[in-house]
Amino acid sequence: MITAPVGLLVIRIILGAVGTLIGSGGGFLLAPTLLLLDSHIAPEVVAGISLAVVFFNAASGSIAYAHMGRINYKAGIIFALAALPGAIAGAYTTAYIPRRVFDGIFGLLLISASVYLIVTSAKKRKPSGSGYNMKLGILISVGVGFLSSLLGIGGGIIHVPALTYALNFPVHVATATSHFVLSITTFAALIVHLANGTLTGHLQTIAWLSTGAIAGAQAGAKLSNRVGGPWIIRSLAFGLGLVGIRILLPLL
Repeated sequence: MITAPVGLLVIRIILGAVGTLIGSGGGFLLAPTLLLLDSHIAPEVVAGISLAVVFFNAASGSIAYAHMGRINYKAGIIFALAALPGAIAGAYTTAYIPRRVFDGIFGLLLISASVYLIVTSAKKRKPSGSGYNMKLGILISVGVGFLSSLLGIGGGIIHVPALTYALNFPVHVATATSHFVLSITTFAALIVHLANGTLTGHLQTIAWLSTGAIAGAQAGAKLSNRVGGPWIIRSLAFGLGLVGIRILLPLL
């Protein structure tokens, strides 16, 4: 695993900017990066570090998006509350998953999400910030809370497509609202990891990564003003597929 402070800072600034731009918090990139850099790191440590950094990234990005007026607070608060029980349960469950199984689940999830985005991005739709199915959003959030906390990815890679295609949110509202939800759910999961000692000995790594996450979040939010919604979705799909394949290759 990278121990050089400058290396950690640079990595997280880049991942933080990308994570905020697409509303994922960057966990879907940071967690697999940690897995690839250290073949012996425990799944619960990967999830804990990633969730801690995603929290700082999401909090910073949410502040930036709030100033832009893009967050749907009503939906965000309801979806966050729905996701909280799963987020807490997922944080406790990670410690019981073997590393090889963890890698397999992670890789398959990323590739599946990538394929889904590629297929759905070609469909025409008329986005609207109102009139969405609240019950469906709550149901999705329950599952997202558990799975995202279990893997340490924060949930943005699932929530953004769900908000965009299943609930018909405009892409830029979906990314901002997803970030807002992340700031709440990852904080709850982080408390669990701190309480059970998962992050003992890793606080310095978290500090350096989080510093970059905060700076990267601000850069990503500003960059979002210049990037079209379709480009964001396609970039997310490409990144997910690439990382998913890389993680699965050693298991084949």
